[in-house]
Amino acid sequence: MKKLLLSICFIGLSYVSAIAQTYEYKVITSVESIVPNGLGRSRLISSDEERNFEDFTSGRSEENDERNKSKRSEIRVKNFEETKLLNFFNIGGIRFQNIVANDAVITSKLNDMAKNGWELAFSNSGVESYGGKGDSNGIFITRYIFKREVKTSESAEK
Repeated sequence: MKKLLLSICFIGLSYVSAIAQTYEYKVITSVESIVPNGLGRSRLISSDEERNFEDFTSGRSEENDERNKSKRSEIRVKNFEETKLLNFFNIGGIRFQNIVANDAVITSKLNDMAKNGWELAFSNSGVESYGGKGDSNGIFITRYIFKREVKTSESAEK
């Protein structure tokens, strides 16, 4: 009986490791202007290129204080998708129709990502808001992080 139980456990553990999932991730960013008078720019953007963070990373310590010498032009992405969004403000102040229009466009993008096998893993928002007289800067930024399972040759065979 113990041998049978051990055998079942061994087979179960083997099966779990065989179906281990690997994911790829994609980030979509919405940048919505909160600049008064509608002077800002709002966009939904995503990269069409990949970058390897290791190419732009250095390990620093007391013994090795050499920084990464990457040029900004090497990091910059020139191929990206850009979807126009509306600004939160117009000349008359906050424009709720613009906000709901942005919601509709962003929802369309999220639905398209889901249709293509991407699952929204999480999102994160931040704001740099209008700080009063003399401060005409402001953005509302949201990063949508998607994931989808990478089909490995082992899982493709099953």
